[in-house]
Amino acid sequence: MYMIDRVGVVGLGYVGLPLACALASKLFKVIGLDTDLEKIELIKKGETPVYEEGLQELLKKVLEEGSLKLTSSYREMIEESDACFVCVGTPSNPDGSVDLRYVKETVEMISESLRWVDKYFLLIIRSTIPPGTTSNLIKSILEEKSGKKPRQYGLCFNPEFLREGRALHDIFNPDRIIIGAIDEKSKELLLDIYKRFHGESMPPVLITNPTNAELIKYASNVFLATKISFINMISQLCQRLPNADVKVVAEGIGMDKRIGREFLDAGLGWGGSCFPKDVKAFLKFGEEMGLCFKLVESIIEINESQIENAVKLAKELVGNLNGKKISILGLAFKPGTDDVRESRAIRLIEEFLKYGVEIKAHDPKALEKAKKILGNRVNYCKTVEECLTGSDLCILATEWPEYKKLNQETLKRHMRIPALLDCRRLYDPEEFREIKFAAIGLGPKEVRGP
Repeated sequence: MYMIDRVGVVGLGYVGLPLACALASKLFKVIGLDTDLEKIELIKKGETPVYEEGLQELLKKVLEEGSLKLTSSYREMIEESDACFVCVGTPSNPDGSVDLRYVKETVEMISESLRWVDKYFLLIIRSTIPPGTTSNLIKSILEEKSGKKPRQYGLCFNPEFLREGRALHDIFNPDRIIIGAIDEKSKELLLDIYKRFHGESMPPVLITNPTNAELIKYASNVFLATKISFINMISQLCQRLPNADVKVVAEGIGMDKRIGREFLDAGLGWGGSCFPKDVKAFLKFGEEMGLCFKLVESIIEINESQIENAVKLAKELVGNLNGKKISILGLAFKPGTDDVRESRAIRLIEEFLKYGVEIKAHDPKALEKAKKILGNRVNYCKTVEECLTGSDLCILATEWPEYKKLNQETLKRHMRIPALLDCRRLYDPEEFREIKFAAIGLGPKEVRGP
């Protein structure tokens, strides 16, 4: 069996661009495709359209080495590769189901281009899609549009488990690789790509069919969202218990190896590009299968209630919100990225605006993308000090490392009324004893201040 050395990546966003750069850094000849011509020109200059730690440096390196080429032509991509990773978006429809139009359009374009080349080609789907989509919809489009018979092409569903902000780390150091292949040859070729990519550090691999692989992706994200909602439920209880602290409780729970400490951080809830849409899609898929997932409904309800919880804590600190100035630190849905899709910070801001609050906001990376959502309803600040000046309340919404150095002296110096609401449990309450302070998951005896 021959080896695949030339690889295409379609969709150069938060998932596709890090993958393309990583593959190119491991001596694969990679051709990255995106239909956004401005994005292609930007990447050709060595600039990344998304912020991801270490990505711009790696991009410049592979461009200089000539191992990464960029195009907007499917025909060119097919001619210069023998396998292709599809990394296009799968947003939500209004009813929560998955909008597959970008996946369908991509597979159609690839398939039509394959009709004109006489070679075996391996198609690898990385986009998150409902169970059964690869074996049914994608396979039928591929055969119909390309004219190829099953043995003339390969097809796998190969889910990604990347954390934005740590995407490159997760590509080079994955916990596991899941390969859902339609046949033996597809499996062997994709497995060989990973063996050469990882070498001696090859992670555990699970080989299965595409439907199982698709379900593994959804089940993983729903389970992680469940852990977050669970600890946020506990945090709401802690807030009513004198001297209780969810951070300590989470530590104790996480010491149990069966549970683990990860994803047990109380806060504003889960957001971002994956969990919200995948949880809703899983719930909708269950409905289509004739099932009612009460657990999934509950984790969504708990997640939404954390915004109400934060507003309640803000009222306890400063009273009537109308006319108050509130500083929001952090707009990205998590630190390490500029992604503001389904950001809980932005969701919180939108809730505060209903109360007639004046919002000042700061973020190290996400200001420009936040402006596209919030527009001129918010004052955007270039520094933390500017953001704090004249405010009645400071809210930590995204736990960027830069905010860790914030102290009560800084708050007293810049704010009209020094008050801090820690929505990510970044701070030690003992270090803010001289000002009004509250935090998610902290019991009433621990809410201190003059």
